[in-house]
Amino acid sequence: MRFMMPSITNGPYAQTREQLGGILVLEARDLNHAIELMSKHPGVKAGPFEIRPAADLSEMIRESEHRRSTKTI
Repeated sequence: MRFMMPSITNGPYAQTREQLGGILVLEARDLNHAIELMSKHPGVKAGPFEIRPAADLSEMIRESEHRRSTKTI
């Protein structure tokens, strides 16, 4: 067996050929719902999508909407 040097990366980043082409944020009940929603996206035909969970932003959105509704110009 040949000795192989370990591969060292500068973090959990994609290689150049795998760089992010965009980001979509969608609201789904769970992973299965997210897969169902993304399976209907036209971009799926162009290449793979990676689905990752994100924090629940409901409270932040409510607060933002409240601030915008009470903001005076």
